[in-house]
Amino acid sequence: MPSLKEVKSRIASVTSTQQITKAMKMVAAAKLRKAQERILRMRPYSKKLSTILQNVSSGTDLDVVNPFAEERPVERALIVAITSDKGLCGPFNSNVFKAVSALVESRYQQVSDSGKLTIMPIGKRAVEFYHKRNRNNVEDFGMLFSSLNFSNVREAAEHAMDGFVDGNYDRVELVYNEFKNVATQNLRTDQLLPMLPQVDEEQKPVVTDYIYEPSMAEIVEELIPKSLKLKFFTALLESNASEHGARMTAMDKATDNAGELLKELKLTYNRTRQAAITKEILEIVAGAEALSSN
Repeated sequence: MPSLKEVKSRIASVTSTQQITKAMKMVAAAKLRKAQERILRMRPYSKKLSTILQNVSSGTDLDVVNPFAEERPVERALIVAITSDKGLCGPFNSNVFKAVSALVESRYQQVSDSGKLTIMPIGKRAVEFYHKRNRNNVEDFGMLFSSLNFSNVREAAEHAMDGFVDGNYDRVELVYNEFKNVATQNLRTDQLLPMLPQVDEEQKPVVTDYIYEPSMAEIVEELIPKSLKLKFFTALLESNASEHGARMTAMDKATDNAGELLKELKLTYNRTRQAAITKEILEIVAGAEALSSN
């Protein structure tokens, strides 16, 4: 049985840890509110832009060559792995790493074996994880979450888009966590390039007699890159909100676990203290009996 000093020291340590996890939970909750507002505002805009592009491109007289939709044999691929800058958020980051590994094994094993698979890690944890592994990495955009805005993210998206157009990549995939609610994050793997046909079963394209200025082709050519950059940016916003939700949940569970551990330690402390008192009483009684027998 541990000594009273040891149990008391552990109680103090667990209490301190519980205070830290409570504080981290509160900080994560505050950051989550801001991140959640950003992604909830972005989703309708992103959806509306996709609808406009779908409606405009459905015109019968449209003749636009879309270099971002070119299908070709996949000999070179780029996987964008989006994680967080910090840990203590449960399996949030490890799930992304597992998803990337599963994606490589299922679709890009030959590409990986030939050394033509490239990883773009976004988030400090992803940069550290893939830096230790012998892969072709694009680490120039790893710290986007330190200043998450469209201007910085656009450079990363343009790197992927230009690489696809130039033939450096035949396919670009995004792996990230999609925010659903505080307790739930859905791991997603989305194909960024080549562009997939935009089909919304709930809302079919509406063919309208638009007046285009300057021209339909120029408008679509402008919308396509913007739509891709927005999709890239939305993935980072989703991951950012998911991170704070995952950390809030993890810290809440850690706080509860610390509380349960404190209960056990206090019970152990009381038992140990009672055992020590009982031992002292027995020693006193034994001593008194020894003296009386003499």
